[in-house]
Amino acid sequence: MAGSKQKTHKSSSKILKKKKNGTLTYKLSNGNHKTAKDSSKQVRQRRNKGTLGKGQASRLKSVVK
Repeated sequence: MAGSKQKTHKSSSKILKKKKNGTLTYKLSNGNHKTAKDSSKQVRQRRNKGTLGKGQASRLKSVVK
């Protein structure tokens, strides 16, 4: 009889993506609409992905596929 596997945490997997090297990335907030009040630099920087720190990533690696 095989051992049980850990299920993927669905809300985390919808937000976090795991790259090939193992780092976890996510989309930065406040970049979808009502960006006229922000400078173009702020809007441009929010298009990039954010990366989790080492401590948080090590906790969440087993949760996200």
